[in-house]
Amino acid sequence: MNSKQLISRNIEVFYNNASEENRLDKGMGIFEFERIKSLIEKYIPSTSSKIIDIGGGTGKYSEWLAKKGHQVHLIEPVPKHIKLAQNRANKLKNKFSVQLGESRKLEFKNNFADLIILHGPLYHLQKKEDRALTISEAKRVLKNDGIILAFAINYTASTLVGLLNGLIHKNSFFEMCKEELTSGIHNPPNDFPWLLAEAYYHKPEQLKDEFINHELTHINTYAVEGMAWLDKEYFASMLNNKKKKTLLELIKITENDSYLLPFSPHMMIAVQKK
Repeated sequence: MNSKQLISRNIEVFYNNASEENRLDKGMGIFEFERIKSLIEKYIPSTSSKIIDIGGGTGKYSEWLAKKGHQVHLIEPVPKHIKLAQNRANKLKNKFSVQLGESRKLEFKNNFADLIILHGPLYHLQKKEDRALTISEAKRVLKNDGIILAFAINYTASTLVGLLNGLIHKNSFFEMCKEELTSGIHNPPNDFPWLLAEAYYHKPEQLKDEFINHELTHINTYAVEGMAWLDKEYFASMLNNKKKKTLLELIKITENDSYLLPFSPHMMIAVQKK
């Protein structure tokens, strides 16, 4: 299958130029990886289960889940990531399967998985109908009582970053922020080619609605970074055990506070198929 049919050319170009493989090994990525694992862990069945990792990138989460003894299937639309994920799977005793594909058309039978993780689709699909298709496909292949964990980018993300680093005063950046705050549509300006490729940034309530519309039961929505990243010395603090403990405690007591969710660049929603 031609990969250009799977995802937008802009997104593929972005990932071909960026290193998704190393992103979780440095800076914010290290904390993101640990934090997301702790969020997923809340919902992993204790016995061996079938897990589909959709938009699973280069397979870091799939590898972690496979090592826990689960039967993991990684689905990913970027060929560059597929190669890296396959290499990663080949080194494991309990290998995970790797498949080029995307969230709107899953090659799994109905009621197949115990847990489905949607890593990239919700923020890489700008059209509401494409996100709806993604959610209905995930629901179809999920067993009754199964769980979907889906990640989204908050509509405030760029604006908060822009306020903290002064970019908000650059006209093209501010225009981008205005679009995200009003319509959720994110397109990086030409003079900021390093920003995430075309995407959709959710309001927390709207993220919940998109799942409830498919008659999925909302369990909870979690802040990924929470407010902690607003610490001016965030990186240094996360490398200092005492300060890190404070920030992690702050995240923990505020992670489900719906009023504070917009301060977190990313969020994770947990829903169940009844």
